[in-house]
Amino acid sequence: MNFTDQHKQLAETVRRFVDAEINPYLDEWEEAQEFPSHALFKKLGDLGLLGIKYPEEYGGSGLDFSYSVVMAEALGACDAGGVPMAIGVHTDMCTPALARFGSDELRAEFLAPSIAGDMVGALGVSEPNAGSDVASIRTTARREGDDLVINGTKMWITNGMKADWCCVLVNSNDSDNRHANKSLVIVPLDAKGVSRQKIIKMGMRCSDTAQLFFDNVRVPARYIVGQEGAGFMYQMMQFQEERLWGAANSLLLLDRTIDKTIEYTRERKAFGRSILDNQVVYHRLAELRTEVELLRSLVYRATDDYVAGKNVTRLASMAKLKCGRLSREVTDGCMQFWGGMGYTEESFVSRAFRDARLISIGGGADEIMLGIIAKLEGTTPKRRKKKG
Repeated sequence: MNFTDQHKQLAETVRRFVDAEINPYLDEWEEAQEFPSHALFKKLGDLGLLGIKYPEEYGGSGLDFSYSVVMAEALGACDAGGVPMAIGVHTDMCTPALARFGSDELRAEFLAPSIAGDMVGALGVSEPNAGSDVASIRTTARREGDDLVINGTKMWITNGMKADWCCVLVNSNDSDNRHANKSLVIVPLDAKGVSRQKIIKMGMRCSDTAQLFFDNVRVPARYIVGQEGAGFMYQMMQFQEERLWGAANSLLLLDRTIDKTIEYTRERKAFGRSILDNQVVYHRLAELRTEVELLRSLVYRATDDYVAGKNVTRLASMAKLKCGRLSREVTDGCMQFWGGMGYTEESFVSRAFRDARLISIGGGADEIMLGIIAKLEGTTPKRRKKKG
């Protein structure tokens, strides 16, 4: 990536915002297992940080995706992963299809206020029995005149307890083709028939997560994003940005985990010398730092290709896979060097360990990423046709 002064200014703005508006309150928000998303998002909107890549006519900056990646990486300055994840869902996971394929009317109603920070968005794909297997979702949207009637449930919805609207993947027709019977629909979460249940998590505690229930929820059919039946394709496209955003967001946190481990092991003494003076420690930290830099290079390369209009499903899947595994490796390895102090609730490394574990599960599990990569490599066995 070619970092311009504009990229650098954006990163500095985000870091200043994190230092002033997020980190001083994170311990409080972690304990409460939520943060004031509407108030915080409004501040982000006032700074122009919620619509970096979206059209200026809807309040965005009209910049390319590389600026979203710079913001994602700068948000790694947060001392907890929950808030950056919530921001990323709003800016780069629930809105890309709306911005690209939504009608002008729909974008004016939902995208513009989301960019301004007047609304909080969410993405509804996963269900209790359909996580990584997106094609197996059961939530339905049945047409009744000019309306859709939605029934089903969505699981693991970031921002779900407080969001004003959700971009929901539904089965919208009776086609036997699981990849052509789905649509993305914007559902206002104050609609009659919507209910929410808070989910308590091991990590990412300050980000509210919900299960959403839709019981005969009626919305206008014009709330379908783009073409009816194209929802699966739109969601796969959104996943490219989501996975690159997530990988970029992990980079600074991984660097900071290594930095703080170097500081701690330099100060901590055992057997007459610092822990850092042991070759097994400083060699391991050098190895981990090298892996982070390699991931950064992959993310930047994939971003360049994406901005150039190339399909980066392969590289984005690799970045997502490596990000999840490396986040586990770095936080676990660093925690070992902190000893008992690393296992305490209040240590930086223990929070990083808890938060990082989600990365290999959410947004497509490691195993799904491996399957995508193998398929694109042409190495998966051909499925046998059933007889009869």
